Amino acid sequence: MDLETQLKNLLAEVKTITEVAERENRGFTADEEALAKSKLAEIAEVKEKITKAKADNDLLDALRDTIKSDEETRDQGRGSLGERFVKSAEYTQFMKSFPGGQISDRARVNSAPMGVKSLLTGAGDGSVGSALVRPEDSGILEALGRRELTLRSLVSVRTTSSDAIDYVQQISRENNAAPIPEAQSAKPIDGTEVTDALGGLKPEGGFVLKKETANVKTLAEWVPATRRALADVKQLRALIDQELRDDLKEKEEDQILTGDGTGENLTGILQTSGIQKQTYSNGGSDIFLAARKAKRKVRTVGRSVPTGYLLNPEDWEKYDTAKGTDGHFLGGGPFGPAQGAVWGLPVIESEAVPVGTAICADFRKAVLWDREQSQISISDSHADFFVRNLVAILGEERVAFAVTRPSAFVQFDLA
Repeated sequence: MDLETQLKNLLAEVKTITEVAERENRGFTADEEALAKSKLAEIAEVKEKITKAKADNDLLDALRDTIKSDEETRDQGRGSLGERFVKSAEYTQFMKSFPGGQISDRARVNSAPMGVKSLLTGAGDGSVGSALVRPEDSGILEALGRRELTLRSLVSVRTTSSDAIDYVQQISRENNAAPIPEAQSAKPIDGTEVTDALGGLKPEGGFVLKKETANVKTLAEWVPATRRALADVKQLRALIDQELRDDLKEKEEDQILTGDGTGENLTGILQTSGIQKQTYSNGGSDIFLAARKAKRKVRTVGRSVPTGYLLNPEDWEKYDTAKGTDGHFLGGGPFGPAQGAVWGLPVIESEAVPVGTAICADFRKAVLWDREQSQISISDSHADFFVRNLVAILGEERVAFAVTRPSAFVQFDLA
């Protein structure tokens, strides 16, 4: 139902309510008053829509003209769209503004709309739709889904302007601090060695430091594309840009966790020498005990405060759905909090973690240095791309990574 017809019907309904009250020489009943207010609100809404659609016409004039146009259209029969237009009152009134029916080349023309009630269908190759209607570009480009990336948000992230970053690790400590009695005599004047017999001798402590270096590595990927594709499909370049960046971020997360340090690979957490291990069989008789022992090791051996657990989603599901002997969920079950936790620490899921392996750690003790954040560049200089109207779209980033305190990380088994 069009807006003008809807308005006519609403006005008729309000008129009927009013006429009944006037005919019975009384005021509105409560139900009639509520209904009238409801209809008036609908009328106001419809009027606002009509005003927006036909801002250059008064509401009542638009309604009257539409009704008149409908009546004249019915009288004119069912001729072609062109015939009905030139016979319409709108066209006749429009042409009266030009003496002799001649329109000047410089004249500005703007006719009133002509009401048409015939159905114009878009079906069929020869229809109005196939010739005149153009598809609307929704702007939606639904790419394939990707796994959630979480590791960068856990570790410490810094920037660097160098290709190599030095940092220092304390690898051992000798703590000989002790209460010392007061000296019984002064140091011998003759310069002989001070002995414990004289009292007051302070014990010597010590520690060993070691310099380590994290080298910047390059992560890169490129894809080919035609110049025409880039020019004709406005979303293609954005898609390629985003896909390349996401590919780099996925590879970055894999490298942070499992990079083996050979060649141009980063040395990931699980490949770092010195991280602690907690086996399932060595006192971790179930997944909960293994997680608890790992938390204890971060504190007592790593001398750090753990910030969370990192698990593969498949393994976290085992924790989330674990049940007691009576069948009840040990955790919050299906109505538990959105952020999972084990032994008071948040659980972070990552598909980069191998199934059956988990990590408890102070993730702040691992650092990712950004040398160059992900960048996209385009060139036709690759191979024979220039003469073939092809371009290479390259995405790359340069990063360094290191676990600065390996003992603050505990890898534990879940089987």
